[in-house]
Amino acid sequence: MNTSASGREVAFVTGGASGIGRATVARLARDGFRVAVIDRNEKAVNDTVSTLQAEQLDVVGYALDVTDRAGIARAMDTEGRVDVVVCATGVYKPRSFDEVTDEDFRHTLEVNLIGVFIPAQEGARRMREGGRIVTVSSRGALGGLGFPDYVASKAGVIGLTRAMAMELRNKKIAVNSIAPGFTDTPMTRTMPPEQYAAAVELEPGKAPASPEDIANAIAFFASPGIRFVTGQTLFVDGGKSLGGLGI
Repeated sequence: MNTSASGREVAFVTGGASGIGRATVARLARDGFRVAVIDRNEKAVNDTVSTLQAEQLDVVGYALDVTDRAGIARAMDTEGRVDVVVCATGVYKPRSFDEVTDEDFRHTLEVNLIGVFIPAQEGARRMREGGRIVTVSSRGALGGLGFPDYVASKAGVIGLTRAMAMELRNKKIAVNSIAPGFTDTPMTRTMPPEQYAAAVELEPGKAPASPEDIANAIAFFASPGIRFVTGQTLFVDGGKSLGGLGI
């Protein structure tokens, strides 16, 4: 079956109950999609869904871990249609190269890279011609100090995006990535206040991006008219990746 009950295109957003993911859910729902929120935090999923449904938006939720392939598959089959998959789940914990443990590294890769691969693959298997996959990588993929496992995982997301785009182009499925710069999210707010302030000071405009800034870019790659753009990474960082400033 390839029709939703509402007749709308259906978008799945992982990490959709907070930060960039939640802003993306709201933006896509306002753009007319039926949006399925996937997030492991059940309370946050329920809050996101109830808040947006109160605005008469077509949003449903699934409390799932992004590495739970069987759960992801069930959710997609329940909806009966997959037009867009946005992979916005991510974890980040600052620590130096010398401090990162094997367990740390594996956990980061599990969530940030395998947690993109699984929903993207399950979505692609159900997409018809014209489907879109949007991954969320990071400007951090260019390198940086104090988070080597995160850098490696996000560089992997960009590589995976290109590989998927090449394999899926004959099916006319577009795969692109958004690489946010420093953004004001619950994840970045876990940084010590002085570290957060120092990061903001390095931004060209002396301010972080908002989750909505990133969601607007994701919405571009999620739109039906994007079919001829694939394999691209768009840096949304206020120009910081152009150079001239510390990363």
